[in-house]
Amino acid sequence: MKYGICHLSVVPCRFEPFDTSEMVTQLLFGETVKVYEEKKKDWRRIKTAYDDYDCWVDEKQITIISEEAFHAVNHSAICGELVSVVQNVNSEAIVPLCLGSTLANFDGNNLKFGSREYAYDGQVVDTSTPIEKAKIVENSMMYLNAPYLWGGRSPFGIDCSGFTQVIYKLNGFKLPRDASQQAEIGQTLSFIEESESGDLAFFDNAEGNIIHVGIMLSDNRIIHASGKIRIDKIDHQGIFNVDTGDYSHRLRLIKKIL
Repeated sequence: MKYGICHLSVVPCRFEPFDTSEMVTQLLFGETVKVYEEKKKDWRRIKTAYDDYDCWVDEKQITIISEEAFHAVNHSAICGELVSVVQNVNSEAIVPLCLGSTLANFDGNNLKFGSREYAYDGQVVDTSTPIEKAKIVENSMMYLNAPYLWGGRSPFGIDCSGFTQVIYKLNGFKLPRDASQQAEIGQTLSFIEESESGDLAFFDNAEGNIIHVGIMLSDNRIIHASGKIRIDKIDHQGIFNVDTGDYSHRLRLIKKIL
């Protein structure tokens, strides 16, 4: 088995090992992976260390590191700016970062993994500190109007469960990747009135499968990814789209995660 770390801003992870395959998730800068299989010239089957997601990436878009380096990576420092950069200390080349990227082994000034070392002077979120639930709402507002993208996890394109996952990542709590997986954790609430800002609401289709998730806000509102990151009304039936004047998603359950 090999190990790797993402050295680019946002890397697509595919369902199958070719560029035209469906993107199922993304790696953000600094996130680590386990490499299980090699196929064709450059494609590698990986499992993401953060959420154990099985997918394929182009090996040119990750840096291979030793098993020792993989286990030694400190993931607690997260980029706290919507858009920022790191600068390679040797070549002076810059890499753009987006909110939620991991500053691997950050010492307050530099971050280093493998043979790569970067300088960073932007805002840092320390996820080793106690979780503040109010921060979930504050962080979620930074993604308002980000476009919907199947498999996306960045402010430039994100899906519903990628949104909730990254917001909770910014607050030091690991959520699984997909909405149906996220719905399996936490405490189920009996009534919408019991929910607090930062709780997760889940929605199903006609077959009863969980297909959507959003973050509860105050005053019976929800922030979620539907065309874009938007705020709508929510009641016991589901999400009421304020633009169309109709229900867009059917409520299944609400979970208190924190």
